[in-house]
Amino acid sequence: MPLIHSLYPILRPFLFKLDAETAHEWTVKMMRIAHTFGILGTPIHNPKSAVNVLGLNFTNCVGLAAGMDKSASAVDAWFDLGFGFVEVGTLTPRPQPGNPTPRLFRLKEHEAVINRMGFNNPGIDSAIRRLEMRSSDGIVGVNIGKNFDTPNDRAAEDYLYCLKVAYPVADYIAINISSPNTKGLRDLQSKEPLVRLIEALKEEQSHLQTLHSRYVPLLVKIAPDLDTTQISMLARVFNEQSIDGVIATNTTLSRHLVKSHPQAQQHGGLSGRPLYEISTEVLADIRSALSPSIPIIGIGGIQSVDEAIGKIRAGASLIQLYTGLIYRGPRLVSEISAVGSIS
Repeated sequence: MPLIHSLYPILRPFLFKLDAETAHEWTVKMMRIAHTFGILGTPIHNPKSAVNVLGLNFTNCVGLAAGMDKSASAVDAWFDLGFGFVEVGTLTPRPQPGNPTPRLFRLKEHEAVINRMGFNNPGIDSAIRRLEMRSSDGIVGVNIGKNFDTPNDRAAEDYLYCLKVAYPVADYIAINISSPNTKGLRDLQSKEPLVRLIEALKEEQSHLQTLHSRYVPLLVKIAPDLDTTQISMLARVFNEQSIDGVIATNTTLSRHLVKSHPQAQQHGGLSGRPLYEISTEVLADIRSALSPSIPIIGIGGIQSVDEAIGKIRAGASLIQLYTGLIYRGPRLVSEISAVGSIS
């Protein structure tokens, strides 16, 4: 058993005594140090767990979601835990501090988190320089967004800049238009702005493919707070624009399942166990409307092997963890990836 599996239950009470954002920062820092000193060891991958999605060979279907490592500072360490892929960001053209603190809240009774971080990040140029220096060859996705003060009618400029910078080193690029924590960002999920944005990005993707002699897939990360009409519209746009993949879903604004909690009225996106059913329903709905050739990464509330299998059965080809990692620890990665192919 990897040492980190024994250490996390000891470290968890200490981390949970810290405020949530401080614990997050310490976790990333400790991961980086542990990798440097070889404490995390080297994961043993089950060949039966390998999957090919997006034209990429993943050692397993379990990925780290964007938001955990916003600055791409501990990528090698996450692979030490056994992840099949790691998504960094969200990254914006210019560095930005994000929303005022406090902005990250645990709802421990519900195994959930509310965040209103607001794309706090060091800027994409800084993060990509870190990625250029990583030692692991695992698959890395780069999640990109717009700066908070960029108006939506100029959002494409921000996404195009990030695409150009990330393209040489990313294995795939995720277009984040679904965070609830940047004012007006979800408006980019409306049909006209969405079509304009994807058309611009697909055109630039074609140019960059020629320039760099490699094809980097583009995925769009969608919100869970969508009705059936909105889901159908998104699917039509993705089909028509030949988007390479979809990530379903981001955090939710719904508080239905946590309304009795003292922190329930905090503004921001809710993640963790209460998101599972909501996000899985959206995943299944968009899967039924998408072209079979467009794969989905399923994320939202996964805290067990059975829940990971539930995402796959709903139509996901890969899954991602974030809040489940906080509450269950790295053992969850091993438990899911040990199952082998769960498709």
